[in-house]
Amino acid sequence: MSIKIERIASSMVKEISYLLATEVKNPNIKFVTITDVKVTNDLSFAKVYFTVLDDTKRKETLDALKDASGFIRKKLCDRIDIRHMPELEFVFDESIEYGQNIEKIIEDLNK
Repeated sequence: MSIKIERIASSMVKEISYLLATEVKNPNIKFVTITDVKVTNDLSFAKVYFTVLDDTKRKETLDALKDASGFIRKKLCDRIDIRHMPELEFVFDESIEYGQNIEKIIEDLNK
């Protein structure tokens, strides 16, 4: 991945987190953490990985983020200076759960 793509992805993480905390008014988007953004090389798509504090609200949060993606994309156009803003796709980040599962397995093996 090029430095430009990494810089754009980093800016998107920061700006999306700020927008969710301050400007998005949907009550289903609470306690959301943006963990990573993967942008394609042609800047046409961006996968936005997120986690949520309450696992039972995962589906509602994903639906609310999909509904707000147009608003978020429009605000990102104003904040990040690139020619074409990628389409946003929100994906639940399961890497934290995976890491916790591996840690539990290692603890069980050590006992």
